[in-house]
Amino acid sequence: MKINKTWEKDGFIIRLAEKSDDESYFYQNYCPLDKEVARLTGSKEVFTKEEVISFFHKSIDDNNRYFFLIISPDGRIIGESVINEIDFDLRCANFRIAIYHLTDRGKGIGKWAVENTCDFAFEELKLHRLELNVYSFNKQAEKCYLKAGFKREGVLRDAVLDGGKYADNILMSMLEYDWKEIKK
Repeated sequence: MKINKTWEKDGFIIRLAEKSDDESYFYQNYCPLDKEVARLTGSKEVFTKEEVISFFHKSIDDNNRYFFLIISPDGRIIGESVINEIDFDLRCANFRIAIYHLTDRGKGIGKWAVENTCDFAFEELKLHRLELNVYSFNKQAEKCYLKAGFKREGVLRDAVLDGGKYADNILMSMLEYDWKEIKK
């Protein structure tokens, strides 16, 4: 069962993605990804229209995923905040977020999206654990996650290549106890 949730701040909106967001809305704002954003997220810059639309529809239909879109005041989709790989028996899930273009970063919107998505995960979904991976060269994201209450759990040393150099893949998590402590 999907829970409908929307947040608004300074004209920005976070809401669940809908099928009607696909081609005319999502694809046009997603592709191509900013080169640096693709690097920081371990993605490629350019996807075919078919790849994006297929992934988008699959994500919306997935009962173990909440796919939130981050929308700017001018109506552009500027990012996503996703809870996926949900295990309702274990009460745990994976979390990821992306702001698609560097011009939309550094405004506090990512931090706001992380906080609201975590609140949703623990309040609405009643999760016990939310986890993520971040590359060691994505210092801004790691700092944001630490401020939000995620804790470093482990490091996969030299697990990714970044421009021909090895970098670490950092595992972070937030438990419901951590989240409750933050909310006090």
